[in-house]
Amino acid sequence: MNLAKRIQKISASPTLAITATVNRMKKEGKDVISFAAGEPDFDTPKHVKDAAIDAISKGFTKYTATSGIIELKEAICEKFKKDNNLLYKPENILVSNGAKQSLYNLIQVLIDPGDEVLIQIPYWVSYEEMVKLAEGKCVFIKPEKGLKITADQIEKAITKKTKILMLNSPSNPSGVVYDKEELEKIAEVCVKHNIIVISDEIYEKLIYGKKHYSIASFNENIFNLTIVVNGASKSYAMTGWRIGYCAGPKEIIAAASSLQDHSTSNANSIAQKAALAGITGSDDCIKEMAKEYEKRRDYMIGKLRTIRGIEVEMPDGAFYVFVNVSGLYNKNVNGSVSFCTEFLKQFFVGCIPGSAFGDDRYIRLSFATSMENIKEGLQRLEKFANVLSADK
Repeated sequence: MNLAKRIQKISASPTLAITATVNRMKKEGKDVISFAAGEPDFDTPKHVKDAAIDAISKGFTKYTATSGIIELKEAICEKFKKDNNLLYKPENILVSNGAKQSLYNLIQVLIDPGDEVLIQIPYWVSYEEMVKLAEGKCVFIKPEKGLKITADQIEKAITKKTKILMLNSPSNPSGVVYDKEELEKIAEVCVKHNIIVISDEIYEKLIYGKKHYSIASFNENIFNLTIVVNGASKSYAMTGWRIGYCAGPKEIIAAASSLQDHSTSNANSIAQKAALAGITGSDDCIKEMAKEYEKRRDYMIGKLRTIRGIEVEMPDGAFYVFVNVSGLYNKNVNGSVSFCTEFLKQFFVGCIPGSAFGDDRYIRLSFATSMENIKEGLQRLEKFANVLSADK
């Protein structure tokens, strides 16, 4: 069968593949601990579930406008105003089937073959594949130190073909959060060179000890160049409900909505009502989740720093730790894929190889799991590290 060339260029998601393997092993009765999860381990808040039940009871089960129900779009506008000092109208909002669809829509309507997209390493796995599907070119920027890139690095990477900068703060997989001053410098470069910014802010509410800034909020020029992507999945533990949204110039949003017209139409009507309850309700449930995540993060970092051969930076957001394990590589385990494969095989612990995010020195560990699992999983990691060190 002759598949389209564009689909032959892309790779399956390694995060979803490893999660599927972990789930299969659990069903087989193996004592598997997973650090692979890209979703909260908390339940969806009760008031959100109640809103969905009410929507079903009232028969809110028909098509909606592709771009979303007006009440939800107005609530999203109010959220942007309150949280980010961004002023949008409903015509600037598109509600999609998860933030992933919002990102996909935007790249499809903005990128022509050969257009360049700047992506920092490490990056969320789907950015690269989405750009490939649009027949664009990924230009990867690796941090000179730490896990952040600078405005100077971005400027040096810009060519006549550069169209978009993908910005992700807080970051998946590293958890880094860009400071206000860093974002202001990046904004200056993008305005100077007329570069569109797709700002993925899905982990906005999960920040520890820092303040989130949206790059679009600094001035009118960068506001007009930025599309902000967010959603309900991480903040309200609603991953399976599939509600994401984006906000930006109405011409871009209208084009993305037209694309969605012919792909999925509207996001799930019931899930839209549930997301409305989440966005307009109290943030207390988010604060409780964030407080627990911070405790787990602190424990995980503390333990990791005691394991010889491992290097790690403190993440300021999201629920991931990006761990440099290259100091443990030997003739048998010489990359992140073999590290994760052997770790799962020998010690029944699932984690994601850094090669999926563009840096083979690292693995990603999620602390969106219980403290009990974290303690046991890290004890197994320490034993694995000892085995690798002994085999050098």
